[in-house]
Amino acid sequence: MNSPVRIRLTLPRDAFRLHVDLALEGQGITGLFGESGSGKTSLLRCLAGLEKVADGHIEVGGETWLDTEAGVNRPPHERSLAYVFQEPRLFPHLSVERNLQYAAKRAESSAVSYDHVVELLSLTRLLPRNATQLSGGEAKRVAIARALLRSPSLLLMDEPLSSLDAGKQRELLPYLDRLQADLTIPVIYVSHSIDEITQLSDQLVVLASGAVQAAGPLQEVLLRTDIELLGGAEAGVILETDRKDFDNQHRLTRLQFSGGDLWVSADVPSPHPRVRIRANDVSLCKTRPADSSILNIVPVVVEEITADGEASVLVELHAGSDQLLARITRRSLRDLDIAVGSQLFAQIKSVAVRNSAVSI
Repeated sequence: MNSPVRIRLTLPRDAFRLHVDLALEGQGITGLFGESGSGKTSLLRCLAGLEKVADGHIEVGGETWLDTEAGVNRPPHERSLAYVFQEPRLFPHLSVERNLQYAAKRAESSAVSYDHVVELLSLTRLLPRNATQLSGGEAKRVAIARALLRSPSLLLMDEPLSSLDAGKQRELLPYLDRLQADLTIPVIYVSHSIDEITQLSDQLVVLASGAVQAAGPLQEVLLRTDIELLGGAEAGVILETDRKDFDNQHRLTRLQFSGGDLWVSADVPSPHPRVRIRANDVSLCKTRPADSSILNIVPVVVEEITADGEASVLVELHAGSDQLLARITRRSLRDLDIAVGSQLFAQIKSVAVRNSAVSI
């Protein structure tokens, strides 16, 4: 595994106050999640050397980019990183192929194969086109490929889907999903969309008002419902699934996870889709319903019950080796006599199973 990314920094007090202390994995995608103004882009700009840091240390792949105590501060062009902005920023007078070759020729190493990147992002048929002839989604794919061809030690992606409509987002997400499985470099992926973040990330960092509220493995952080951004209507979990078959007549995909089957009301092409299930979309019953319009009914065991406002509670459940969350009323908790260790059935509407590739 690659060396980790270590970040400790504070922006000057007369600017936006950002105070971060993080140790990130040396590969895979770390999602950086937070509301507008939380400091996400400021953090990326600090990593890229585009912001003055009052006090800090940045180490990537065993190399020190910033150490204010030692007087080390590498300028942006000496930091082995690539930055994918919200806009593609391609050279408009060059073809796709020449845009990519420009990046490949300036790479510090040949660790990333040109042919592999072109194949990974399905760019072969686009190579002869001028950059101005591309759709928004195509231009984003070329921008990502150009960044990868620089063979960076760190890839920064600042809300790469934000300027695209829903259709173009769905078009680009499968390619980003491939990066998650294929990249051997660390990626920091910024977004204010929890669906987007949870579909792509391995690790999750939550920022609020310039400070880290939580950081760690995706599923572990998502269960931090005490954090406002992860609680309320957005509280939920991620399930790693396997695609089993597709019911073309009823347009349903059958997925399988450790707790059983899940039917999704869409064609999900990925062989191993990741889905998000919100606590608000899970109901509980003591016996398996004989007649129900809900297709997804899985056996669960109550692991923990926590207060969630005056009228409701959050119930943490085990379904096989996976976890689910259910938000129910305190009255239902009493009437069903639910306690830690209770064996129940969780009902999840097919239309509520959220896979970012089809639901954004």
